[in-house]
Amino acid sequence: MLHKFRARVGYMVARKLMSARWAVQHPRVWRWIEGQFSRMAAIGDTKAQSFYGHILLFRGQGYGARQEGIRLLRLAAEKGDAKAAYQMGVISLSEDATHGPDGAKAAHWWSRAVEAGHPLAATRLAQLYLAGGHGLERDTQKAEHYKASAAKLGL
Repeated sequence: MLHKFRARVGYMVARKLMSARWAVQHPRVWRWIEGQFSRMAAIGDTKAQSFYGHILLFRGQGYGARQEGIRLLRLAAEKGDAKAAYQMGVISLSEDATHGPDGAKAAHWWSRAVEAGHPLAATRLAQLYLAGGHGLERDTQKAEHYKASAAKLGL
């Protein structure tokens, strides 16, 4: 119980320090900040998993940091985080040494993001169904449905 309280307080302080340029640029302070993010994500906090997953994916150094970022984003997306689900869709369509683009997987993640209220995911999903490809059949009916969802969500 006390360790969760300390983790939450440390996480809140670390999030505040993210807005201070000196803190982000100072190596020891940055390591402490990352430790707080990691600890909160390990507890299972969805927002922390999404936030730290994005940091590791886009700012992490090395393949291991990228893979950990993807793992954290997947956990957050499975719990209903819209931004994480959107990013998992983007990752699914990207190509790297381990896998090629997977339209069906991207559609799965983007549909979860739409359910959570992410308007850009609805737009990307409409485009994906309209174009088809990458293992996903072209479906104009679903494309129109997600285009209407994007309009309803504000795009």
